[in-house]
Amino acid sequence: MDFIFNYVDESLFAAVSLFVLFFWMLAQGVAISVAIAVSSILTGLFFLPFDTAFFIATQKMFAGIDSFTLLAIPFFILAGNIMNKGGIAMRLVNLAKLFGGRLPGALAHTNVIANMLFGSISGSAIAAAAAVGGTMAPLQKKEGYDPEFSAAVNIASAPSGILIPPSGPLILYSLVSGGTSISALFLGGYVPGILMGLSIMIVASIIAYKRGYPIAAKVPCKQAFFIILDALPSLLMVIVVIGGIVAGIFTATEGAAVAVLYSFLLSLIYRMASPKEYLEVLRSSMEMSASILFLIAASGIMSYVMTITSIPDVIADALLMFDSPIVIFLIMNFCLLIIGFFMDLTPAVLIFTPIFLPIAQELGMDPVHFGLMLIFNLGIGSMTPPVGSVLFVGCAIGGVTIEKVAKPLMPFFIVLIVALLLITYFPILTTGLPRLLGLM
Repeated sequence: MDFIFNYVDESLFAAVSLFVLFFWMLAQGVAISVAIAVSSILTGLFFLPFDTAFFIATQKMFAGIDSFTLLAIPFFILAGNIMNKGGIAMRLVNLAKLFGGRLPGALAHTNVIANMLFGSISGSAIAAAAAVGGTMAPLQKKEGYDPEFSAAVNIASAPSGILIPPSGPLILYSLVSGGTSISALFLGGYVPGILMGLSIMIVASIIAYKRGYPIAAKVPCKQAFFIILDALPSLLMVIVVIGGIVAGIFTATEGAAVAVLYSFLLSLIYRMASPKEYLEVLRSSMEMSASILFLIAASGIMSYVMTITSIPDVIADALLMFDSPIVIFLIMNFCLLIIGFFMDLTPAVLIFTPIFLPIAQELGMDPVHFGLMLIFNLGIGSMTPPVGSVLFVGCAIGGVTIEKVAKPLMPFFIVLIVALLLITYFPILTTGLPRLLGLM
């Protein structure tokens, strides 16, 4: 293939080949993990002998998942799925009513707060959109809320749970970025996650006030006490897990195992799941974990191919042509938003962290700051068409079509872009809390 490189730069050729093959296979309906592996191997064949390329591909796939930290992801998935079956959602919805019930559009605020609480426990935006949305949709319909507005609130607020720890995407980013402190990422995620929720609540308040949506009745103190008491065991899981990780009592992986044990015991106490449901939880958790782990394994090949062909260097040189870090971060965010439209969060983190993180670090951005900016950005992508997973789940749960929910989603999308820019250009929002507690 040397004759090709007499006319075309090797790195440019590799970048075009890799991404054209990758997106072409996605357009043909090929599974994203397979598309990553095949496009990477085919690109690698231009630079390596046939037998060497396949040997290294196999080696990189195994090396990509040979990590103790990575075990935290299937554990947190299992804990979240047990929570879904354990009667947690309704308890958290009742608790959320105490905080958001006295605002215009009380049930919309309840939905947002419940998504933040449930998402932080389950670590999954999709689980939050399904569990909380399934609980809230009938209540909102009964109160006269527009179904498209209700679905938009649920879809826009569900990604807040992937920022508020414990969070699988943050653990994945820590692994891909070369070992960024999980404790620092977890603590740094609180402010962006809360900012995301508050942004949605501000827009929801304005819309609810204009439409005259009702305010909930005041809850008596005695009833409020029992509601808090009922939800407290679920919230304690976050305190136990995050507190243990931050205090250094156990690692993130051990904390995830503690979360599984805690959620299992809690489901037994609540008596909300049957033996058959537990088996279903194990099956679905294994399927989800296997798909994510294979995706991570496949991305190991792509990372290697990008490294040997200097693709990140080419992209870095192109971006660093701009003198202003403000402009570079703006371009970077724009690219990630576009990527989020067409790619789920997990593969996007795996593919683009090695590309953009070195650029961010060269401009003085801390890896914790960049990671939270990245996850916030791709979280917005999960609520946008054509492949937004949270969008599809939220529409299905709310009984509305994507076409009808697109317009109500726009005000939330705009305010989240503003919040993203705040996260990008004010590092204290992400690094302030970890620095305060001596984790950075």
